[in-house]
Amino acid sequence: MSHNPAMATNYERAFDDRPDVLSAWAELLKAVKANMDLRRYELVTLAAAQRLRSSYCSLAHGKILVEQYGEPVREIATDRASAGLDEVDLAVMDLAEKVIDDATSIDESDRQRLRDLGLTDPEIMDVILAASLRSFWTKTLDGLGVQPDASYAELDPDLREVLVVGRPIAEV
Repeated sequence: MSHNPAMATNYERAFDDRPDVLSAWAELLKAVKANMDLRRYELVTLAAAQRLRSSYCSLAHGKILVEQYGEPVREIATDRASAGLDEVDLAVMDLAEKVIDDATSIDESDRQRLRDLGLTDPEIMDVILAASLRSFWTKTLDGLGVQPDASYAELDPDLREVLVVGRPIAEV
């Protein structure tokens, strides 16, 4: 994955010494998203990112949810049960958080809840994969000290406030 250094994001610059890993990450992410409803992917990713205290991913995916799907992200981040999401949305976000908190605690009843809401086993696996991938990505970025790009400071202040859950936005 090559990039123009002048236009590169902070996460791209973080992988300057390991472009092969960034490329492999992009391919893995592409494989997971290929069979997944993209709005669901964004909701799962937001839930996982918030739980992981990843400002970068919360900002990035919160922005996508607002701009591409018109979702009330501030409300979702503060009290998703009253944000107008349906039962499936809430259930996949709950599962994503459970993956982050303690995947060993997930049992058949957790998967059955999603089946009862109409998800197939491959769709359930996609939720688990998306949350697991977010864990890898955010822990890598945070371990490297990567801050969210300065451009996120342009988001609405109320939205920014609920999405900055870990590292602060970079100043430049």
